[in-house]
This record gives sequence, C-alpha cells and structure tokens, in this order.
Amino acid sequence: MTVSRFPDAPPQIMALPVEARGYPVPFFVSWIDGEPEFRAVDPRKVEHAHRQKLCWICGRTFTGAVRAFPIGPMCAVNRVAAEPPAHPDCARFAVTACPFLSKPMAKRRPMADGVAPAGIMIERNPGVTLIWHCRHYRAERHDGGWLFRIGTPHRLEWFAEGRAATRAEVMASIESGEPILRRYAQVEGPDAVAQFEGMLERALRLVPS
Repeated sequence: MTVSRFPDAPPQIMALPVEARGYPVPFFVSWIDGEPEFRAVDPRKVEHAHRQKLCWICGRTFTGAVRAFPIGPMCAVNRVAAEPPAHPDCARFAVTACPFLSKPMAKRRPMADGVAPAGIMIERNPGVTLIWHCRHYRAERHDGGWLFRIGTPHRLEWFAEGRAATRAEVMASIESGEPILRRYAQVEGPDAVAQFEGMLERALRLVPS
C-alpha cells in the first residue's frame, strides 16, 4: 500500500509502513495488538533514536548537519524538547499532516506503557507548533527518560492548522501556556521566577512579526 493521502510526502515518509486508511506510520508510533496507535509514543524508541542518530519521524539516519525539533511554543521558552530531532522535511510533513499538530482540538494519548516523558509535560494541545532548526543540541538523562536541550536556532518555522501561523496565534498560545510554567517556577522560589521571566523575554523575541 502506498501513502495515497499524501502524494507530495518526502521519499523517506513514502517508504514508511502504511495503515488501512492510507496514513504513513511514523517511526515513533506504538503498535498495539498489531495496529498502530498514532496518539501513543513508544518510549523505547526515544533512546533508540538518540543512540542510533535516527530521525524521530521516519526512523532513517541523518545525512545533513541541521536537526529539526517540532515543539510547542512553551518549549521555546525553556529550550527543552522531550523527543529526539527529525529531518527538516519530515518535521514539515508532520506539522501539516499529523492530526495532533494540525488540529487544535486533537488530544494526545499517554505513552504506550503508561510512562510519562521526562521533564514537565503540559497536558494540552497548544494549537501552534514551532519547527526549531538547529545544528547543535544536548541530550540528558532525566527521571529515567531523556530530555533534549536545543541549541541556538538556525531557522524557525511557526505553524497552526497545517499552515504558517500568524503572530496573533503564536501569542495566544504563549499567553495561555505562560501561567502553567510560571506556577512551576513559583514553587521553586523567586530565583526560579526571575530565571523564567528572562527565558520568556528571550522567547518572545522569536515570535514572527
């Protein structure tokens, strides 16, 4: 079966397994009873992709120097991603084709084995996705999982509903997520709040004009 729904998908996406409706099954997807569960990440593949330097979406090795992280706007504040990087063209495909990334009302399901990803998980669909292109990042073990500290951006692409996001959409997503991260900082104390405010100010400079 071919990826009939997406004739313009990158070649590495076209080579993925395809489910009955014609959707390609990304590398990270969990398989349950022989069927892909698109909303559930297989946690074992996080370390495998990192160790083997594989694209998180297509599962193939990287060839270029640039890595792409599809992240929510609040990850642009702390510059931390919970998932490994992808090829830039795989990331663009994902933000236009993935229901969770392209439909604001779509909801994420938990990890296949019930284990939450490392770091702070904000349980919401932000409605906006940022593809953060960078040449350098650092992987760290955290709470039994992995976190990826993304480096200085080489390029930024903001998306909403599968198209380029407007400044208003990006700001609305940041403004709705900001109180959540601020509360975590307040628990840690005044120094953490000051650090958070500095990171927020830095992130706001990345918002498209």
